[in-house]
Amino acid sequence: MTHHRAVRIVSTTLAPATVIAASIALAGCSPAVLDPQGPVGAAEKTILVDSMVIMLAIVAPTLVAILTFAWWFRASNPRARYLPDWNYSGRIELVVWSIPLLTILLLGGVIWIGSYQLDPAARLTSKVEPLEVQVVSLDWKWLFIYPGLGIAAVNTLVVPVGTPLHFTLTSASVMNAFFVPHLGSMIYTMNGMATQLNLQADREGVYAGLSSHFSGDGFAGMHFELRAVAPSAFDGWVEGVRRAGPVLDEGAYATLARPSADVPPATFHSAVPGLFHAIVTQALAPAPGPPTGDPEQRVSPRSEH
Repeated sequence: MTHHRAVRIVSTTLAPATVIAASIALAGCSPAVLDPQGPVGAAEKTILVDSMVIMLAIVAPTLVAILTFAWWFRASNPRARYLPDWNYSGRIELVVWSIPLLTILLLGGVIWIGSYQLDPAARLTSKVEPLEVQVVSLDWKWLFIYPGLGIAAVNTLVVPVGTPLHFTLTSASVMNAFFVPHLGSMIYTMNGMATQLNLQADREGVYAGLSSHFSGDGFAGMHFELRAVAPSAFDGWVEGVRRAGPVLDEGAYATLARPSADVPPATFHSAVPGLFHAIVTQALAPAPGPPTGDPEQRVSPRSEH
């Protein structure tokens, strides 16, 4: 093997390693997923770390072996023996096949266990009664309805620390995705359907919530703040909301459903019972959807074309 060929191998090997190192460095700029503030996020971080370690069992030895071979078979090493004429090696076959098979088995086990433990619809184990929150993705804003409290909010979500949160989610327009990275588990919202998600915040703080699925021109501003506060502070916030603000009825919802971008947070001191059910079942007409220039545009799966 010539010196130039060895250099080429080393360069080719170092390129992926450089990309991986750069990715890790960039990930540090937004550590929300690796800084979980609840049980779901912590469990997902464990799966992520375990999967990385398992995969490194192949990646790390492979990189070391490539660099070792490139160094050993350099042109200036007279002790290197180059044996190109061979057909079969049982030891090489054992290594080549056993390590990937073990890796697949370990990753499969991690995924199998995690898929049951982190089922979005599975209620979290807790002695505290969960807080019910109904979520509607609109163009381009988030509507949060607290059915047990009779209030609602737009682009702001206040929850008590240590209380399980049971979300029921839908979209009044195009498909979207609800995600609070610090708490874990992104889930889609779909028109005419309801999905479920269970999360919990274990520490007080303000956590960024966002739409992680592109949905039109106002997508960049479709984010919200999740504020996790002490239970007493949450009760005080609820009482404050009930004393001011408009009523969220069918008329107010129709206005809210119109496409609008960068909508500031707002609250409603009262929400009409059954509003979320009417949105899911399309008893209320679906939102018009992002403008596309198509006069026959429809976002409802039940619309006739």
